[in-house]
Amino acid sequence: MSHFANFVRVAAVATLALGGVATMAAPSFAKTVMVGGAPMYPNKNIVENAVNSKDHTTLVAAVKAAGLVDTLSGPGPFTVFAPTNEAFAKLPAGTVDTLLKPANKGQLTSVLTYHVVPGKISAADIMKAAKKMNGMAEYKTVQGETLKIQVDGKKVWVIDSKGNKARVTIADVNQSNGVIHVINAVLLP
Repeated sequence: MSHFANFVRVAAVATLALGGVATMAAPSFAKTVMVGGAPMYPNKNIVENAVNSKDHTTLVAAVKAAGLVDTLSGPGPFTVFAPTNEAFAKLPAGTVDTLLKPANKGQLTSVLTYHVVPGKISAADIMKAAKKMNGMAEYKTVQGETLKIQVDGKKVWVIDSKGNKARVTIADVNQSNGVIHVINAVLLP
């Protein structure tokens, strides 16, 4: 029995012994996934988890610079296609530095919200939608434009409006306010 389960039972017994009523919420059985060397806890929100990933420091800095921390900490739900630091490094030299400048906040916000789809869309949901549409699904982003998602065997590709592809490298990283799918390229509207 886990320490958590023991703690819950002891707390319930103590509550009953003191004349109270014990109510226990069912524990969440969503899987904790490791991303960037850190556990991504399903009971924490997108921002609370992302700040711990060593693979997403550039994304976190961009979210902060764009003023999106409160939004992505909110109730959502959101589906985030989260580019890694390596994905940002593939952009032409100086692109990230330019986007992070206060004068370019609107452009940065547009790029970041292009990686976010309203709702919680699991890999299984994507696979099902793509199967219905001959291997290609489409989702409207928070930014307003559409992302195409292509399923090719077990590989899932996210395609931006310019035809650039990002492969999903880690799917279904569940959060309290949505889900993250880690991708290996930055999408551009």
